[in-house]
Amino acid sequence: MIENVWRGFASDNYAGIHPEIFAAMAAVNVGHQTAYGDDVVTARLGDVARAHFGEQARIFPVFNGTGANVVSLQAMTRQWEAVICASSAHINADEGGAPEKVAGLKLWTVPAPFGKLTPALIDVHATGFGDVHRAQAAVVSITQSTEMGTLYSVDEVKEICDHAHSLGLTVHMDGARISNAAAALGVPMRAFTTDAGVDILSLGGTKNGAMAAEAVVVLNPALADAVPFIRKTSMQLTSKMRFTSAQLVALFEGDLWLRSAQHANAMARKLEADVKAIPGVSVPRPAQANAVFAVLPMPVIERLQKSFKFYVWDSVASEVRWMCSWDTTAEDIDAFVAAIKHEMANQ
Repeated sequence: MIENVWRGFASDNYAGIHPEIFAAMAAVNVGHQTAYGDDVVTARLGDVARAHFGEQARIFPVFNGTGANVVSLQAMTRQWEAVICASSAHINADEGGAPEKVAGLKLWTVPAPFGKLTPALIDVHATGFGDVHRAQAAVVSITQSTEMGTLYSVDEVKEICDHAHSLGLTVHMDGARISNAAAALGVPMRAFTTDAGVDILSLGGTKNGAMAAEAVVVLNPALADAVPFIRKTSMQLTSKMRFTSAQLVALFEGDLWLRSAQHANAMARKLEADVKAIPGVSVPRPAQANAVFAVLPMPVIERLQKSFKFYVWDSVASEVRWMCSWDTTAEDIDAFVAAIKHEMANQ
């Protein structure tokens, strides 16, 4: 048994597996099923994906978010091509160089206010087409919700897709926290993916209560044929896929994805409201999904980190990031806020 059980605000990855997802895995742990995705559970997952994203959607479960992004971007690029993304994008800042090392592509990065690309920012690197000396831009990658905790509206995603397609580029969406985005926007996931023109989606499950369950969802049928082979050569093809698929079915077939995301978002709004009331603590941008960013003195941060797990986002600005998850409670937040008040009052 695990001792010293605790909860923190470092990442929604720190949370455990949702009991409904755990139960779904146990329920399929009966008898034999064909390996590598030719099983009844993965077939059912295909139906779930089509229900959310349209009849053209094809879903390919993978182990993790980096794998989903790498497989997606490989399917969208050739060896001499590049991906335009925000400098804060997970594929650039937090994946150990995997997209470039494994996929063999070039990332063209651009500083993006609040982590969001715009057509004008895309145009910074959508140049030099046909120039043999320049890696050719082929894909625009955006994150929903962004690494800065912000959201693209449906219209903003559509504007990006329309602009990218007009330049001959395709669009990838890193949807590690897509459930939180849809819950916050109050729209179906397809509203800012399929209907907006996104070509391939990295569908996140782990940050919303799954164990090791992400997926590549191909929305543009022209890009689908290569994905099974790329998934295998990228070491993202699981043999006992029914257990990965069962998690995603449990999450997305009903409303568990939405319930869990709504709860995490609500806890973030509570945390934001409570800390904004503490003198000396500032929140530089609103909590639009399940992330809260705050600025407070570095000595206070260091003392708080002795009891609570969370990350410093920008040490120069003394800015921290606090994440809420499906299992964050109001009591968790009350205890954390009380500690912040105590440390701020005793500087």
